[in-house]
Amino acid sequence: MQYGICSLSIVPLRLEVSDASELVSQLLYGDFFKVLEQRKKWSKIRLDFDGYEGWIDNKQYVEISELEFKSLKQGTPIYATDLVEFIENTSKELIPIPLGASLNGLSILKHAHDGNTTSGVLPKNNILQTASFYLNAPYLWGGKTPLGIDCSGFTQMVYKLNGYKLLRDASQQATQGEALSFIEESEPGDLAFFDNTEGHIIHVGIIMKDNYIIHAHGKVRVDRLDHTGIYNTELKTHTHKLRVIKKII
Repeated sequence: MQYGICSLSIVPLRLEVSDASELVSQLLYGDFFKVLEQRKKWSKIRLDFDGYEGWIDNKQYVEISELEFKSLKQGTPIYATDLVEFIENTSKELIPIPLGASLNGLSILKHAHDGNTTSGVLPKNNILQTASFYLNAPYLWGGKTPLGIDCSGFTQMVYKLNGYKLLRDASQQATQGEALSFIEESEPGDLAFFDNTEGHIIHVGIIMKDNYIIHAHGKVRVDRLDHTGIYNTELKTHTHKLRVIKKII
């Protein structure tokens, strides 16, 4: 078994072996993984954080040993909390890293960082403060940063920065936590899930106070939430149909 770590700021994770293939997710600096299959130019990987799989360009990661992989798994995660920060490599070159980049591999990569960080499990009331960092981030299918993010990437990263693990896709996240019967039972920081006409979970957002929700739809935005779903006051219509509310924390 081979192992790797992302040594660049934001790296695409593709559905298939092609730069033109669908972007299914992104690796941020410091994300580490198992290499399931290696070809001449591409590797199929499984991310350690959420078990997500996809293809990554071999030029965009660094191989690490099994011992280094295990040490990363055992360490308490440390994440960058600046919207954009820099790490310095051995050649004194600066490499930009985004909010949510993992810094546990700095010594392995021989990189240096002196920006703001977070570590450990934070109180639930910190969730919405973290979510506000992503306001107005443009929607990007497969995205996980303030430069572009999708609905489940948004919820996953917000929870990750507070010390909690969510799976990658909205349908996967909907299998986690405790289901609530009514909106009135929810608290700020709980997750609301929405389905399509076929009954498939396709969207997720974070519940706020006073029947509001923050979610990625066109951009990360705040809308009204009621028993029907998400109500967009600009469009004067419901844009998403509520399926279930989950308490993760």
